[in-house]
Amino acid sequence: MELKTRKRLSILILVVGLPLYVIVAVSLMNWLDATYGRQPIWVEVVIYLILGVLWALPFKRVFRGVGKG
Repeated sequence: MELKTRKRLSILILVVGLPLYVIVAVSLMNWLDATYGRQPIWVEVVIYLILGVLWALPFKRVFRGVGKG
């Protein structure tokens, strides 16, 4: 994939995809809260950390080298 294409795709992912992913992640946490009750804060932090890293894994190839000239 060309650098120009990867730059455009990465902007699209960050501007459109990431906010949608945040909405899905927060909705998942709200569902867990409604289903199983409020979890301890350390469990929630671990889940948010996992979800925070998980979104970037499929797009690793797109973001690689985008910041280079």
